[in-house]
Amino acid sequence: MIRASTAAPIADGRTPLERLKAQPFILGLFLPTQSGGWTPSTAPRDTSWHYDYNAGLTVRADELGFDLAFALAQWLGKGGYGGTTKYREQGIDPLITTAGLAPLTRNIVLISTVHVLYGWHPLHLAKMGATIDHMSNGRWGLNVVTGYVPTEAPMFGLNHPEHDLRYVIAAEFLQAMEALWRSDANLTFDGAYYKMKDAFVTPKPRHGRPIIVNAGSSDAGLDFAARYSDLLFITSPAGALFEDAVSSLPDFNRHIKEKGAAVGKKVTTIINPHIICRDTEKEAQDVFRAIAAQEDAEAVDNLMQSFTKGDNKSFRGHKRDQRIVGGNIQMIGTPEQIVDGMLRLKAAGCDGVQINFFDFEPDLEYFGTRVLPLMVQAGLRH
Repeated sequence: MIRASTAAPIADGRTPLERLKAQPFILGLFLPTQSGGWTPSTAPRDTSWHYDYNAGLTVRADELGFDLAFALAQWLGKGGYGGTTKYREQGIDPLITTAGLAPLTRNIVLISTVHVLYGWHPLHLAKMGATIDHMSNGRWGLNVVTGYVPTEAPMFGLNHPEHDLRYVIAAEFLQAMEALWRSDANLTFDGAYYKMKDAFVTPKPRHGRPIIVNAGSSDAGLDFAARYSDLLFITSPAGALFEDAVSSLPDFNRHIKEKGAAVGKKVTTIINPHIICRDTEKEAQDVFRAIAAQEDAEAVDNLMQSFTKGDNKSFRGHKRDQRIVGGNIQMIGTPEQIVDGMLRLKAAGCDGVQINFFDFEPDLEYFGTRVLPLMVQAGLRH
């Protein structure tokens, strides 16, 4: 049986989003709700896609004081990305998973990733989202995904819209959904892509509307974030190697935040590091090399092809070998080196991290014991 979090609920008058943004450096956990997690390698580990495993991780992250937890959404055919591991063939739905996590947790914000253009209507998601917001006492958010993989939309009998049009459609979707969340009367909406007559949603979200998140690197994606999102998940333009990434991020973050300022908004950016942390740098590097040496080559190749076949702009600077271990950037070293890297990411304009691990349960525990106290000492966490 999954235990509930022992964290005491915070009741300080602030919304979950206000509390999250008040941290000097936001800390999130990228859950492994798909088989193989973030690493197409045959190296041994216990990481699991099952709900119970991910629920245990989220409960522990809540107790450790993490701000966020969320997972990806994917639509893959039989065998996933292939290889001996059938990488990511198995995967649980993030919206339903988030609903299941709501009563188990106390303070952590739970984000559901949804491909909003794959047959959803704003009324469906407004009702479901408001329900999870109610279940979680306002700790729910929506990661809006428009879908860049050209094989996904046809699974739903739909055409795959071109890149910038997807953001136009998604913007109207959000406009309709937010109108439903805020309206105290029946709502009629006559848009170019979505229509409603006398629609109504109750209960209402606790704080006007839930937290809105998206990921993007293109101008269309960044413009969307500047107008609609509370948090933006960003990708290193220069690949996953830390030194390359951290040198490219100041200009990228500046560009993003200038877009927000142009529409009177502060954009909060979060990046995804894969963290391998051990007592010595040699131990951490040995783990990294062992994972890479046992790559599932076919799965790695197919994963890379999914980035290059679609019109995704986020991973263009990333190399094949960087996909073996995974992560948007890779941080490998001692607890002190990891915290130093976090400080450098903050100096480069990032407002936080959404981290993933190779062997999640022991790696999360080690992070909580060894790294988090140093983050507090360094002024990165309250």
